Amino acid sequence: MGIINENSFIETVHMKGLQISLIASGDGTEVIYHRLEPGIMWGIEPQKGWEALEYLCVLSGELILRSGHETKTIKTGDSFYRAPVVEHHVFEAADTTEFLYVTSRPVFFHYSKVTKEMMELSISIEEKDGYTRDHCQRINKLSMLVGKTLELDSKQLVNLNLASFLHDVGKLRIPLEILQKPSKLTPEEWEIMKKHSTFGRQILEETGLPILIDAGKVVEQHHERFDGKGYPLGLKGSEISIEASIISIIDSYDAITSDRVYKKGRSKEEAKKELLNYRGTMYHPEILDVFLELIDQI
Repeated sequence: MGIINENSFIETVHMKGLQISLIASGDGTEVIYHRLEPGIMWGIEPQKGWEALEYLCVLSGELILRSGHETKTIKTGDSFYRAPVVEHHVFEAADTTEFLYVTSRPVFFHYSKVTKEMMELSISIEEKDGYTRDHCQRINKLSMLVGKTLELDSKQLVNLNLASFLHDVGKLRIPLEILQKPSKLTPEEWEIMKKHSTFGRQILEETGLPILIDAGKVVEQHHERFDGKGYPLGLKGSEISIEASIISIIDSYDAITSDRVYKKGRSKEEAKKELLNYRGTMYHPEILDVFLELIDQI
């Protein structure tokens, strides 16, 4: 671990591909060690009424920084600071990366709370519906690929990263006999299943965490349709967030190609053909075109 002594950590929290450890804390200032695996994202965002310094220094590895629509690279030995933070800054590990983050406000508890909330939600989904766990990871990976290709701004990427992973969290409130039913749902059961997108927003709102509340708005929209015939709000076209439009396409693609208890997954080519059948009706046409081009390359 280089210059960092693991025994000196006051507290550590882990999430898949991410370690955050509190090294020092005093007079409102915290020094926090981060270790990110390749492709993992971390960010800082503006906080109302907060104008103090936030600083990071890369100890090893390399970070890709996205601020608004701008992208730059921060390498070993480089530093970054803002006082105050006035926009979202998203850092993605280009390879395994370690950095120190110094902030003149106590944020580690917030870190710990967000991380634990995310872990508990993902574990709960896994326990209720084993299909959903791998499904959510796949949706997240492909969604971020599309989002970067579309050059979403840093705030949109944060929302997309969280919402794509947690888009099915509302299924926690769907009765097991419906969620795990091996045969076709009745019309009454389908109406209950459709509530999972709104349940998802509610669950994320109940955390009280602004970053998850924002993601919840996207989660609620991920079954809206471009032609306005989706649910639960009947939004259409540009009324649907671009993040939700991305998740909608990839969610469908993964559902078509994945094996389930009651059906075997179909081929990539069959999935592409089905998605194209609904271009401009169910799916945002331009986003679908980008996704289909990308899926041919992976």
